[in-house]
Amino acid sequence: MKRTPTALATAIGTFAALAVAFAPAAGAETAPNGYPYCVNGSASDPDGDGWGWENNQSCVVRGSGADSSGGGSSTSSCPSGMTCGSYSVSGLGSRKSQVRAAGGTSLDLAVAMLETDTMTADYAYGDNKTGDAANFGIFKQNWMMLRAGCQQFSGQSAGQYNNGSALNGNLGQDVSCLHQSQSHYGIDAWFAGHRNGSSGLSNPNTTDINNYKTAVHWIKAQIDANSANLGNDTRYWVQVPAI
Repeated sequence: MKRTPTALATAIGTFAALAVAFAPAAGAETAPNGYPYCVNGSASDPDGDGWGWENNQSCVVRGSGADSSGGGSSTSSCPSGMTCGSYSVSGLGSRKSQVRAAGGTSLDLAVAMLETDTMTADYAYGDNKTGDAANFGIFKQNWMMLRAGCQQFSGQSAGQYNNGSALNGNLGQDVSCLHQSQSHYGIDAWFAGHRNGSSGLSNPNTTDINNYKTAVHWIKAQIDANSANLGNDTRYWVQVPAI
């Protein structure tokens, strides 16, 4: 059938509309490590480590050390100046599944994986600390942030830190408190306070805090790179000094 000019114009318009509809959204392009590029570039990365935060998720600054296409190191390589690796821990895959079933994300897995090799609260009570510095649960959440950011402990004092031990045996509460705390502080401040308590909140861009955040993001990237890592026995680690 002969196509009239009007019909042809209509068809062209239809194809153009479809092209727009199926084109990637602005800023949706992903880096080689699978994370989206930061729409706002380095403005979303105040600490300059190549990792930013937009729309409640991590993003990569184009051309930074976290972007392998821009000459930086690949996420499969250890972060610059750090020592890292992986090994198998019997039963860890089951533990990963338990954390995920409790609502845990790959970021949560990375935090727990960095803290202990079994992703459990089987460490010295309070992490050998007391008061606001005492740590509880598989993420080693400090009491200061728990009582400020988790409704379960709202209004409690520094001296009531033993109440935080409830997280040691309740994975659901542990994950819930983590998410509440991250929401309360905002992810960047949460990283700072989680790593170094009130000092971290006051001075969030120290080398130590940035190294800790880089380590967690590296582990998360390894987990996200292969879905098998969400449920296998592989533990990724980065050597970060205990404090």
